[in-house]
Amino acid sequence: MTAEVMSAAPPVAAPATASRLLAGPAWSADHERLAEHCHRLGLRPEGGEWLLRSLQDSGLGGRGGAWFPTWRKWALVAQRSQGRSVVVANASEGEPLSAKDRTLVELRPHLVLDGAVLAAETVGAREVVVYLSRGARAAHHAIARALGERRDAGVSEPPIRIVRTAHRYIAGESSAVVRRISGGPSKPQFAPPSPSQRGIGGEPTLVQNVETLAHVALIARRGSAWFRELGTVGSPGSTLMTLCGNVGRPGVYEVDLAAEVGGVLQLAGIRSAGAAALLGGYFGTWLAADTLPHLPLDAAALGEGHGASLGCGVLAVLPEEACGIIEAARIVSYLAAQTAGQCGPCVHGLKAIAATMTRVASAEAVPADIDRVRQWMRLVRGRGVCRHPDGAISQLGSALVVFADHLGAHLDGPGCVKRHNSGFPRPPRSARGWR
Repeated sequence: MTAEVMSAAPPVAAPATASRLLAGPAWSADHERLAEHCHRLGLRPEGGEWLLRSLQDSGLGGRGGAWFPTWRKWALVAQRSQGRSVVVANASEGEPLSAKDRTLVELRPHLVLDGAVLAAETVGAREVVVYLSRGARAAHHAIARALGERRDAGVSEPPIRIVRTAHRYIAGESSAVVRRISGGPSKPQFAPPSPSQRGIGGEPTLVQNVETLAHVALIARRGSAWFRELGTVGSPGSTLMTLCGNVGRPGVYEVDLAAEVGGVLQLAGIRSAGAAALLGGYFGTWLAADTLPHLPLDAAALGEGHGASLGCGVLAVLPEEACGIIEAARIVSYLAAQTAGQCGPCVHGLKAIAATMTRVASAEAVPADIDRVRQWMRLVRGRGVCRHPDGAISQLGSALVVFADHLGAHLDGPGCVKRHNSGFPRPPRSARGWR
């Protein structure tokens, strides 16, 4: 954010630190062992219908990106289960800017496993599957070792196994998760039915993000009132956020959902003036620098006031010297290449949008090209099996507004002079195949 903005704005709130999920041993100490986990938090209670009520009272929303009420998702599976359902702890995290899920699994695997077992006991599941990207080697090691500790200690719980998947952006979409665990490629399936109706082995399946399950493990021990001591009425609790880009201390932070973005940025330290920030990751929204200091994390306030969402908890700050149009074009090109190749809007629509935006970023396009991009964006919106096109054009649409001056420089002159690297982590090379 610019010096002018910071001086004109009221003082930002104090840094919004929280310490729940990441409380415990220092990060340098490897993952928390079972004995220490139980000593620190106490034994895990047994799940059941009481936990559904507690989750409803807590207001916990899923932390995978959609923020859907957790208790309602569980109730849908429990109604159909009859002891035949499956619980999936989803840690695939294909978002290139996010590191929260693998960090949580690496540091607190028993917290995640406790939440998964509580889910299985509550919905009546016969097994738990931990779903991991092949690229998350440290997370896989931590979960495997934690499972060994639990077996050695004779912990009574449903069978738990690990399934790994190709590191692909859409491999964590719920129907893709079910398809991969069932032996197929990690590509989304045409709906209906939803996994909660018919998933793995034709049985009702609960696919839940690992951060959500870790919150459940704490709520089961400490209650819904304790959970609501942080956050707002509409967005209670804390959440994990990945801060990157133009910050002095990039990494994963746990923050109070009652915080403002300005307070969150204090945690990581802005290096210099920033041009804007991308909130929510590659499917997120670009926000101008002058909106950031007092931007609330509360879901309703974000949506109603700014048309944005916290999504997967990414906050990526763009330096003043970098070009938002170049970065937005790079992101949409990556997402176009991540298509499962099953639907026309992705295969053809995103490809055309990405190719044109690449020309725009290189100052090789004309104003009519942007008109076509906007028309194509309208045509692909709301289409496709997994709504991948919607996410891809979300950040691009906001970029065309926030970086209108950059766009004009690319279309009316030799190109934008802002060529500095964004500092955003670059996505890893896509895996070969879909398994």
